[in-house]
Amino acid sequence: MSDTKTNSIKGKTAKELNVKPIFLESGLEVNPIYTAAEIKDSGIKYEMPGEYPFTRGIHPAMYRNQPFTIRQYAGFASPEETNERFQFLIKNGQSGLNVAFDLPTQCGLDSDDPKAFGEVGRVGMSIDTLADFEIAFENIDLDKITVSLTINGTAIILIAMYIAMAEKAGYDISKLRGTAQNDILKEFIGRGTWIFPVDKSVKLVVDTIEYCAQHVPKYSPVSVCGYHIRESGANPIQEMAYAFCIAKAYTDGALERGISIDDFASRLSFNFDIYGNLFEQVAKFRGGRRLWAKIIREEYHAKKDSSCWLRMIAGGGGGGLTKEQPENNIVRSAYYALISALSGTQTMALCSYDEAYTIPTEHSAEISLRTMQIMIHEMGICDTVDPLGGSYYVESLTDKFEEEIKKEMKTVEKWDGIINAVATGKIQESVSKQAYVREMGVQTGKIPKVGVNIFTREEEAKDVEFHPYDPKTADTQIEKLNKIKAARNDAKVMDCLGAVKQDALNNKNLMPSIITAVKEYCTVGEIVTVMKEVYGEFKEPIFF
Repeated sequence: MSDTKTNSIKGKTAKELNVKPIFLESGLEVNPIYTAAEIKDSGIKYEMPGEYPFTRGIHPAMYRNQPFTIRQYAGFASPEETNERFQFLIKNGQSGLNVAFDLPTQCGLDSDDPKAFGEVGRVGMSIDTLADFEIAFENIDLDKITVSLTINGTAIILIAMYIAMAEKAGYDISKLRGTAQNDILKEFIGRGTWIFPVDKSVKLVVDTIEYCAQHVPKYSPVSVCGYHIRESGANPIQEMAYAFCIAKAYTDGALERGISIDDFASRLSFNFDIYGNLFEQVAKFRGGRRLWAKIIREEYHAKKDSSCWLRMIAGGGGGGLTKEQPENNIVRSAYYALISALSGTQTMALCSYDEAYTIPTEHSAEISLRTMQIMIHEMGICDTVDPLGGSYYVESLTDKFEEEIKKEMKTVEKWDGIINAVATGKIQESVSKQAYVREMGVQTGKIPKVGVNIFTREEEAKDVEFHPYDPKTADTQIEKLNKIKAARNDAKVMDCLGAVKQDALNNKNLMPSIITAVKEYCTVGEIVTVMKEVYGEFKEPIFF
């Protein structure tokens, strides 16, 4: 094609070419055709994978050296049953664990708390004391299997239990690897399992960052979660922008403690969502990875390249799945896995096809696992680095995403920063509005959804396999808790709880005293109770 022909096409709108305009969920219009002219100012042709600012990936050879870690989300009922599921997944080729906890554990309630009635072990594993952790991870080699703890409001306690369990089992905690979700700001935005006021909640996150930087340097104490913000309704630009603002808040808190940026930034990780347009999703990660590298290098003056890496788990989001024609979700998840790999993720997890309406069965979980394994071993996705690099369309979108994410972050700055924006509800309001727009789009058919508003069919209701909930789970857990309470040293327990409270009153890092407390089998609920006495509880802002 001649330069004259190329220039005549560039810049023409869909209307000028007499085709229907197409807009991505992010609001960006898609040109009918892209040419070299769109990316003439991009530096992509000079950039190699593993080189700053890492648009094409954080490692030079990416998956040729080692495929992404497969880390399916699992955990339900008792620690004993959860251990069985862990063993099943590891036996079938899973290389990392991602642990789900029940709502009482997430909210700081023991299994015998009246507020926990009916929820013990329902949507995740129930944890009351260190003994439950010891059962859940029995016969699992923590040197070979890395563990991600999906926990937030009580993350400081669960991280303490994980460290204490590892120490008790003889592991060198200076070499202990793993991740805790521990992103409390996104809980205020997207999920609601917050406990303490916003400022105190952020303080606890920074406590874990400081402690791990000093004592468990290979452990990632926080995984910043754009995932849940997106699942709550945010568009892809908001997902990345709000996550970066949150990560900066934790970073600022750590720097205020006198920790060097290069002593902890490389252990920050991210959890992102995938559903929707393939090219939009790939571009958001490529543009986001480049922007995050620039933020850490240019704003925080990090010296190490590894400090600038956007290390992420990215997988298919439940928000893209449907309870209608649920087998279609198998196909959707395969595309989500493809997007994740093309985006350069370090770890991948997929929702199972039945997750739109139940906790996954072993059968559905195995299909998700096999989906990723087929992609690695049969599809050639791991053969070369950044296979979409150089695409006129993808590179142009990558540039646009970097620009748009920066713009959205500046909006948060106008709201006096992410902590204030969360405390006053501005972020929540923004996400809720976007969720309404998206839902209306699906209901009106403006946003097509196969099997929901297009290509639907009348069909008889068919039986689906639900994960059974056994009320006896709570009885068994409470019985075990009572035995532990009867066997422990009450005087030591009271001393430990008093030490946690005193450290909270003196604004000290709580990790050391909480680790001591969990070793004496203080419960999650007991520790949260003394922390509430000092910090109080969050009251959600209400808008009329």
